[in-house]
Parts: sequence; structure tokens; C-alpha cells
Amino acid sequence: MVDTETYTVEAPNGETDAVELPEGLVDLLAEQGENPSHVVTDVIVQAFAQQAHMIAHHTEGETPEDVAEIEEKAGELFEERFGQSLEEAMGHSH
Repeated sequence: MVDTETYTVEAPNGETDAVELPEGLVDLLAEQGENPSHVVTDVIVQAFAQQAHMIAHHTEGETPEDVAEIEEKAGELFEERFGQSLEEAMGHSH
């Protein structure tokens, strides 16, 4: 049986939450020599950018201005981190 390892995320207000992942999962996603916490934060950035994209572009009705601005900033942060746009990474563009 695979053990687990715990990663902790801290919010700007100091609150924390921990997540347990199967030991070795982060290593499967890492490039050689990459810091495990960097791998976890890469996945966090990716997941939040994808969720913002889905909310902004794939929900019915008009997207509120603040949602569009949040999605745009998430896309910028994604591109800064990964060197390509979220749309390119997902295989499509808007």
C-alpha cells in the first residue's frame, strides 16, 4: 500500500489547510530535480486558471466584469509561470 505525504497551503490571512497526496504522485509530475512544492503550486495555478476559464467562457449568460478580470489575471499568471497561454496549453484559443 502506498503511503501519503502532506502539503500545506497558507492563505494571505494566515489560515492554512493541508492536503494528503499519494507518496510518489508529485514525483511523477516533476521534472528531474524540480522542488516538490513547486510541482504542487504549478498544479494549483493550472487548476485555478482552468476553473476561471470555464466560469468566464463556458457558463450560460453574461459574464460579470469582475469575473472576466479575474479570468484575465489568472491567464496572465499562468502564462508567466508556464511560458504559454492557457488556451495554447488547452489546445484552443478564444
